[in-house]
Amino acid sequence: MNTVIMQGQRSWPLKSSHVEAWVTVAGGHLGPATFRCGGRKIRPLSVAPWAEEPLPAGTPPLLRALRGDFFCLPFGGNATAYRGESHPVHGETAHANWKLVSLERDALHARLTTRVRRGQVDKYVRLGRGEETCLYQRHVVSGMSGPMDLGHHLMLRFGSEALISTSRFVHGQVLPEAFESPERKGYQSLRPGARFTSLGRVPALAGGMADLSRYPARRGFEDLVMVVSDPKLRFAWTAASFPHERHLCLTLKDPRVLRETVFWISNGGRHYPPWNGRHVDVMGLEEVTSYFHLGLADSVKPNPVSRRGHPTSVRLSPTRPLTVNMIFAVAATPRGFDRVAGVTPRRGGVTVRSASGKSVEVPLDLAFLGV
Repeated sequence: MNTVIMQGQRSWPLKSSHVEAWVTVAGGHLGPATFRCGGRKIRPLSVAPWAEEPLPAGTPPLLRALRGDFFCLPFGGNATAYRGESHPVHGETAHANWKLVSLERDALHARLTTRVRRGQVDKYVRLGRGEETCLYQRHVVSGMSGPMDLGHHLMLRFGSEALISTSRFVHGQVLPEAFESPERKGYQSLRPGARFTSLGRVPALAGGMADLSRYPARRGFEDLVMVVSDPKLRFAWTAASFPHERHLCLTLKDPRVLRETVFWISNGGRHYPPWNGRHVDVMGLEEVTSYFHLGLADSVKPNPVSRRGHPTSVRLSPTRPLTVNMIFAVAATPRGFDRVAGVTPRRGGVTVRSASGKSVEVPLDLAFLGV
């Protein structure tokens, strides 16, 4: 039997010398995952607190499985149909049962034949080899035509204060409309539509500035912001550094394929089922090409971000498959390592430098990104 039950979900297990991870059959969610580095076991990916609870009939598979990271095609809520296409939240790729093509000890290939927009998505997940404490993900979209938004929905859990940073971005903005409303028992803390140039100073709904570069913070609220990565960079990165726990989490991407990063800051601001105020200390670091989380229709039509010259969708061709690559890495950090300030290539990996001047060498295959 290829699958095991892991935190309530039938999942395929993967294991290497330094990483252990699971991929759910329903929705292809990658998580939980354990990384062995610095003599410790680090489990950075979140799993919904209701993962092993009985949920009402009709609860979407995405919510039942919610964990780690999953690929979204299209990305977002998709409340509005697009040219007759009615996609579920974050697309069939986040809900439907994936078919196993091959499973090795440390690598998986699964496939989904989509129905809303006919085509095929191939999912490749590989664990880091040797001393690498990484997850490599590749999704290949084939047989589809027309515009599409897409992305990864990576979610971290925060046991202690972390410092959040990114590579250079060219536009930052809070979701232009209400993300949550008291009428629905949901609460947000940031001012809708506010623009910013630093995660450290983002306009708050009640006035003043919020610091999104430190987390956990703002208990009792849910917020959503987006930054547009500088497309001139060879590769872009998003990082969460945990100075007290002495490790960091790092995502690497091609900013011409995954152009934006959506930050979903989830700290107990939803008081409706199944959230019930208990989804806390989680942040989504979601690498996408999309107009926030609003879905396909809003991402393909002209919007304030695309009008500024930043694409929020891609155009698929049935004769030219689209490949989407992403690397997620975990590394132990030395004492005094604070906020990640830079990531530079080196032979066999990258060097991650902190604002305090400390650095750590992270072994990984940067060529996997195709940049």
